[in-house]
Amino acid sequence: MIQICNLTKRYGRSRGVTDLTLHVPEGGCFGFIGPNGAGKSTTIRTLLGLLSPTAGSARVLGLDCVRERKAILAQVGYMPSEAMFYPDMRVGQVIRLSANLRKMDCRTQAAALCEALELDTKKRIRELSLGNRKKVSIVCAMQHRPRLYILDEPTSGLDPLVQRAFWSELEARRKEGATVFLSSHVLYEVQRYCHRAAIIREGRLVIEGTTQELDIENRFFDYYEGRAEL
Repeated sequence: MIQICNLTKRYGRSRGVTDLTLHVPEGGCFGFIGPNGAGKSTTIRTLLGLLSPTAGSARVLGLDCVRERKAILAQVGYMPSEAMFYPDMRVGQVIRLSANLRKMDCRTQAAALCEALELDTKKRIRELSLGNRKKVSIVCAMQHRPRLYILDEPTSGLDPLVQRAFWSELEARRKEGATVFLSSHVLYEVQRYCHRAAIIREGRLVIEGTTQELDIENRFFDYYEGRAEL
């Protein structure tokens, strides 16, 4: 589903990601863990073709992330870490625009998601809290029912009730066959909802395995500081 091979992305003299190799199998939930600045968002933006790799390669849904990025963006449900929208647009307009860009009628799915998340579609973006802007991102990423979800810190800014509704919907999609790749620094949610996970530090892969093997909630800092291995 996602294949990353020796991926490197440099920003001038600094490196966002270095020699990263990772395989995300179809049908599961894969957690990508690390603190802010570890390289999670750089990896995700490179997968989507929003950044060009300095070296190495990546394929998403069998498509090359450089040459076929438009096709990737059309097929993936992407949720960026920051919810950025035109401030004077209404929520409903933003959601319809997202669907129209994919040339899809997503009204039924969008309405169901807005109801589950208690999202008021008549409000303008500038009137929304951070949590409600994140809800808009969730609807835009999920309304077209993609095969693959790529989510960057999806629960940041959400209250516990909305987090529960989000994970319930995402888990239902996964059981229908969708694949989820998400970045997070919330250890318990990766341990609870993901089947496999990888830890990244300073742009380099530290360790990868099943969440059962890794026991991330209890052993994350041991892996991160090099005191443990599988």
